[in-house]
Amino acid sequence: MTAEITIVGLGPGGRDSLPPVNMAALREADKLFLRTVVHPVVDWLKTQGLVFTSFDRYYEQAGNFDEVYRNIADRVLDAAASGPVVYAVPGHPMVAETAVELILAEAGRWDMAVEIIPAMSFLDAIYATLKIDPVKGMQIINGLRLEAQPPDPTAGAVVVQIYSRLVAGDVKLALLDIYPAQHQVTLVRAAGVPGEERIECMPLYALDRVDWVDHLTSLYLPPLAGARRSCRYPMDELVNIMAGLRGENGCPWDREQDHHTLTRYLVEETYEVLETIEQEDMYNFCEELGDLLLQIVFHAQIARERGHFDINDVVTGVSRKMVRRHPHVFGESQADTSDQVRATWDQIKQIEKGGDTGKDRSVLDGVPLGLPALLRACKIQSRAARTGFDWPDYRGALEKVEEELAEWKEALKHGDRKQRELETGDILFAAVNVARLQGIDPELALIASIGKFTRRFKYIEEKAALQGIKPGHMTLEAMDFLWDQAKKAEK
Repeated sequence: MTAEITIVGLGPGGRDSLPPVNMAALREADKLFLRTVVHPVVDWLKTQGLVFTSFDRYYEQAGNFDEVYRNIADRVLDAAASGPVVYAVPGHPMVAETAVELILAEAGRWDMAVEIIPAMSFLDAIYATLKIDPVKGMQIINGLRLEAQPPDPTAGAVVVQIYSRLVAGDVKLALLDIYPAQHQVTLVRAAGVPGEERIECMPLYALDRVDWVDHLTSLYLPPLAGARRSCRYPMDELVNIMAGLRGENGCPWDREQDHHTLTRYLVEETYEVLETIEQEDMYNFCEELGDLLLQIVFHAQIARERGHFDINDVVTGVSRKMVRRHPHVFGESQADTSDQVRATWDQIKQIEKGGDTGKDRSVLDGVPLGLPALLRACKIQSRAARTGFDWPDYRGALEKVEEELAEWKEALKHGDRKQRELETGDILFAAVNVARLQGIDPELALIASIGKFTRRFKYIEEKAALQGIKPGHMTLEAMDFLWDQAKKAEK
């Protein structure tokens, strides 16, 4: 069957890259459309006497590219309804040609025959110009959609659609979340077109300082040395299950929940994870991590329904943050100690938050009020220590504990309730300081002690049950004896 629509590739730009069969299809066309005349080979086509209609006006009339491509596809399909049409596009018809995708989809629904006559794409020309083997790993990234399609820094990438300095500036800002500013990149204009090809290597931060960027320009990003390939696990099934539970025919309970009603479950699941860590129970640890992940997916689904973000935004955001805050791993800086890593982390974090936003801003701002008290005390002390307000080592903090202990004893003997409460808080705060200076997480330490107490008390209950006695009916001496047995059994 004769094709109603023939889609012809014009090659990367040079007339020598336009195959004879393609040129023959253009010459024989009764109705010839060009997506754009802004292509190096078009001036030569005019000298060959070809008569055509271009769709450049759509770029000026439409509000966005999606509208441009939709208008082009509709025009070609309408014309094909009354006779064969030839539609010519730069490069290869199946490379970065959204209008072609739309035409193929619509033609298939209308049982309209379409023939593709390929040509060398601009990507082939870039590979040849830069001497790159794409089989070794190459990503093709749309520069206008970097948020949805960020590059993996472990592999090379060609970023297309960099048609102006303004776009180059936006691309640069997006890539600086992934690559260091000094990462060497290559701008390529009109690859493979004699007399028009231009290549320039530069650091990423200088990308938008080039004044010759136009519609023929692409960017090559070489792999980032030291970067690690991201692991991708199939979360779609869990996300889809949650969407189903929240859907019209889903679970009534799940559909009733919001961010606030789920808060208690997020906290509970977090502490259940901590319990399995303390017990070194790897089987249940895996299960509890899954329960915690479910809560995260639950919140992300609610946010998605309200148009705020989805789980992909969550994963993308934290991935970029980890790359940004570890320039000694993914970039070119160096950090040989944990202290250097923490200093770099804090510095980058301040930059991300806009630095010092006011003269009255405290270094203690930003510590969440909802943290457990021991953990919050430790974070407050660590923040204060950054300014130099700290003990030289744990010994000074331990003397403070002894001082607070004396005051606590005095308050317990002679103070009122308010004073006893304040002094109790002071002794706990002082103990946290000693733990911090010893590199001990007081929250985890207390969780461990609670677990130890729980195990020993259950031992008392079990031994008492064997004797047919309830712990409440035992003497304190008998319970102390069993407690000591439990201690010895643990050792």
